[in-house]
Amino acid sequence: MSRKSDVNTAPRVLLVFPKFYENSMWNFKEAMEIQGARAAAPPLGLITLAAMLPEAWRITLINANCEPLTDEAIRAADLVMTGGMLPQEPDCLGIIERCRTLGTPVCVGGPAPTSTPDVYDRADFVVAGEAEGILPEFVAAWERGERRGRFTAAKFTADVTTSPIPRFDLLTFSHYLYIGVQFSRGCPFTCEFCDIIELYGRSPRTKTAPQMLAELDRLFALGYRGHVDFVDDNLIGNKKAIKLFLPHLIAWQEAHGYPFKFSTEASLNLADDDELLDLMRRANFFALFTGIETPDEATLIQTQKKQNTRRSIAESVHKLYEAGMFVTAGFIVGFDSEKDSITRAMATCIADTGIPIAMVGLLFALPNTQLSRRLRREGRLYANYAETTADQGDQCTQGLNFVTSRPQRDVLADYRGVLEEIYEPNAFFARVRETGRRLNRPRFAAQRIRWGAVAKDLASLTRIMWRVSVRRPDLAKLAWSVFAETARRNPAALEAVVTNIVIYLHVYPFSRYVMQEIDARLAAIDAGTWVQPPVLAPEAETTATGRVGRVAVEHFAAVA
Repeated sequence: MSRKSDVNTAPRVLLVFPKFYENSMWNFKEAMEIQGARAAAPPLGLITLAAMLPEAWRITLINANCEPLTDEAIRAADLVMTGGMLPQEPDCLGIIERCRTLGTPVCVGGPAPTSTPDVYDRADFVVAGEAEGILPEFVAAWERGERRGRFTAAKFTADVTTSPIPRFDLLTFSHYLYIGVQFSRGCPFTCEFCDIIELYGRSPRTKTAPQMLAELDRLFALGYRGHVDFVDDNLIGNKKAIKLFLPHLIAWQEAHGYPFKFSTEASLNLADDDELLDLMRRANFFALFTGIETPDEATLIQTQKKQNTRRSIAESVHKLYEAGMFVTAGFIVGFDSEKDSITRAMATCIADTGIPIAMVGLLFALPNTQLSRRLRREGRLYANYAETTADQGDQCTQGLNFVTSRPQRDVLADYRGVLEEIYEPNAFFARVRETGRRLNRPRFAAQRIRWGAVAKDLASLTRIMWRVSVRRPDLAKLAWSVFAETARRNPAALEAVVTNIVIYLHVYPFSRYVMQEIDARLAAIDAGTWVQPPVLAPEAETTATGRVGRVAVEHFAAVA
């Protein structure tokens, strides 16, 4: 990386993280309010980018989810760098237009601009692909005086072992529920509906153990303690690498008194590997997101998610509980292979697993995936299948962006039925109770008591009790019954129980909102007023109205 700039001529660079949709199941607003946070997680991609830029460049960061982006901040910069994922696209495009109006050059990058650079053509610079593989070219062009350009990295070639320690010092830790780090990129599986392999490849590339420990050292030195999320799309995509790393992580935790607890995302076949489960338990992984998608094996095979077949999903999840990790999972309604109603099977599966927070959404054909390409070949993909607007929401209300194989009304009715059943209060708290009974959290002799954290947790618990008892008295009896039982029988599981209750304060009303939206769509279908959007012709090229992007699956943190 060039280091030609000096402090007198170095550009003033403003990094801007665009807003996410607020109308989403992934909005943890209640949890943020209770903890006094402003966003779930910081922009790991941007603070990693900041560490890659020349040392002399003067860098500031604004997370638009935490603080306003003012015209004065844009004018004060020589260069604005922004970008992100599909749910951030409306705000990102707005930022580009503001920069153009105010006369400040703007550079965009990240998953959505990588997939559809044409959508971001009004930006002065578009940097597509992983930053490690292309950023030096952009910096060299800027320092030559160029003020417009397009730069594209070769796919899947970035060497993540060269990634620097992210600029954690740019963050205000109190603004976030947790901090993210990344160990690997890519996933070995070929799920038809997923775009991870399109963006990062099927051969997961991993950082070295010294690299990861250096990042944790930096967080520790800056005073951060608590929840750290490994934002990997599948932490166990390279099992050999993660098994080599985890003993180092365990030793680091023991030496530092276990200052961190970890969460991540992993495929359900984690439950098959007792050695890996034991290592994650000893490292203090406490929460896991996994994509279950559907209990129907025919659908799992059709969508190429074969790693979830030939197993008892409930028994697999229970093994994760036994390893000390509470589980959140993704489910999808709307696959072609659903021949009959999926409501009963999916609701039963969720009940049997004891997963309290099941993120159920409608199938959304993400651009640049096997699914969207197949649907387009079949003449079933809507022409506007990936359009984004500021008030659009997420896949809960905006899915089924294609002609479904069975009547859309039946799919929507199924989806509504699942939401109604699983988030009915008695059903939800029965699953929380099951989690409280099964979760086997470890105890660590080397773990140091952090009295400041204890005081903060007690204050948070008081706010939670008030919100449940005063704001939602209809839920209070169920909530505190589960709380009391867990406190008596398995107090180590109380944190997981309370966390799920807090998330429910958002998910319950949101599920009812989604049901109202689905009711409106069903009524329009019944009245004959719903008009199917036009579809892309099989030979049609991707355009700005059928553009590629990325829908965030925000399990616990933003993807870098």
